[in-house]
Amino acid sequence: MRLSTHETVQRIWTVQLHPQPGGPVLTCPQCTLHGYRLQAASARSVALTHLARHARRDVLPRHLRTCQCRARNCSWHPRHRGCAGPVLLALTCDRSGRVWRLADACAACAAATTNTAVVPDTLPASAHARPAGAAARTRPPHGPGERLRVREMLTYLGVALPRFSSPAARLLALQCALRADGRGRVRLPSGLLRSMRLHGRAELWTELEHAGWLRCSLPRRAHVEAHLLDADMQTQTSGRRVRARASHWALRPVPLVAPRGMSPAVQLTALVLAAHTSDGFGSAEVDVLARLGGQSPQQVEDLLDQLVRCRLLAAWQHLREHDEICWRLPERGAPSSTAPGK
Repeated sequence: MRLSTHETVQRIWTVQLHPQPGGPVLTCPQCTLHGYRLQAASARSVALTHLARHARRDVLPRHLRTCQCRARNCSWHPRHRGCAGPVLLALTCDRSGRVWRLADACAACAAATTNTAVVPDTLPASAHARPAGAAARTRPPHGPGERLRVREMLTYLGVALPRFSSPAARLLALQCALRADGRGRVRLPSGLLRSMRLHGRAELWTELEHAGWLRCSLPRRAHVEAHLLDADMQTQTSGRRVRARASHWALRPVPLVAPRGMSPAVQLTALVLAAHTSDGFGSAEVDVLARLGGQSPQQVEDLLDQLVRCRLLAAWQHLREHDEICWRLPERGAPSSTAPGK
């Protein structure tokens, strides 16, 4: 007989939005919420907030959390090489945007599931706090923590934004998400936008507004202000200083810093690869690279060729058996191009 020392907690929560003439109706099988009518503009935000409440209520120590996808024979995604990596909270929506699921999933399964984003860490910053002096003495300028945070935010934006949002809009949204305060408000200095070659690009703000992701104030000479409408962006408690470090790394994602003058598509692809690179090598499934960059698989391969031509990559290969792309960085000390790829 197998004995259990704790009660099994099923960490899967699902809500559904049913279209109705007077506005969508929200139902949740896990609780008594049925037939709750919403305003169409706020339905998505209310649904995500409801899922977040379930996750906070059904808390479980990290070492007891398991991949719920694996418990269901990994039926949420195509076959891959198996469960691997830490257990994360994964947010998934169907193509219609009517069914939303929040569940524990390992990093490998979360990456293999379509229309899925890893929910950024929302634990109180005090839970991980250390004396400021000690942090300053031991923390390197940038490291795996910033890379992981950018990777999680890119994954999140891969679901939060429309499938083919432009690369420039995605780069702008990433900086907004990482620099926002606890109420989802952000101010981007004009100097930052100039350094990103996005200054004066009003159409990018309009694109994000039409996606329902933010509301932008009238631009001023010194900065642009916006309010992020996404509920997850209004509840970030990981600390602005931590996210600010990640936003700085995203501007120059060493060791894959795109030369000046490269298109936003190339810059975003280089950033996505940098977030998935360790010790000079990286790999990711084709669908993941396409979703995070807002490109088709064919466009992803063209962009990888451009990164090889400008010597940011030494080589890349498509492993068709697993539908995965692997890449290798140039050896240290090898010459690199500073001119845009042709």
